[in-house]
Amino acid sequence: MLDAAAELPRTLAALAGMGRIAEVIVVDGGSRDASVRIARRLRARVVQAPRGRGSQLAAGARAATGGWLLFLHADCRLDPGWQDAVNRFVAAPGAAGRAGYFTLALDDAAPVARRLERLVRWRCRALALPYGDQGLLISRPLYDAIGGYAAIPLMEDVDLARRLGRARLRPIGATITASAKRYRRDGYGHRMLRNLICLALYFAGVAPRRIARLYG
Repeated sequence: MLDAAAELPRTLAALAGMGRIAEVIVVDGGSRDASVRIARRLRARVVQAPRGRGSQLAAGARAATGGWLLFLHADCRLDPGWQDAVNRFVAAPGAAGRAGYFTLALDDAAPVARRLERLVRWRCRALALPYGDQGLLISRPLYDAIGGYAAIPLMEDVDLARRLGRARLRPIGATITASAKRYRRDGYGHRMLRNLICLALYFAGVAPRRIARLYG
């Protein structure tokens, strides 16, 4: 997380009564707001890491002790029913050899948000590229076997999805609601175009650190 005080309480509240999830770890990349205090008040373990999504996610994985890992962005909250879906996913035959992602919803009633959600569903189905705001559920042995999250500032989710491959990625069968504030702030069209350009640059071999400067 980074300066996520406004979103963090709802994200952590959705994890109450966690079932199979035994611990909540919040990785802070240098927040200057009340994020760390809120996380500790809500009984999450706080870990510090260098700023950057890849390095923070990797630090969270190193700190975790469980056999299954569930990665979430601080501004994404799991919708009701997620626990049953996770339990079914974990209990299914061969689950330890697969990773799961959630169906994306945005907290915006605008029609353009529904179009973006449909685009994300197509991207996952056609390209097997769920992004980090869709969460990731993965067994510890599989996470370790593929090398975990790379300590890069951006595209860590695409990098991991490519190493997992289509055959090992599955929808979990539950929804995650992500904040649409960046889309509302920048404009949906502008933000979607910028994301597409960043993805194209990554596939063209441009270093993630350079892409991160464009992403903002």
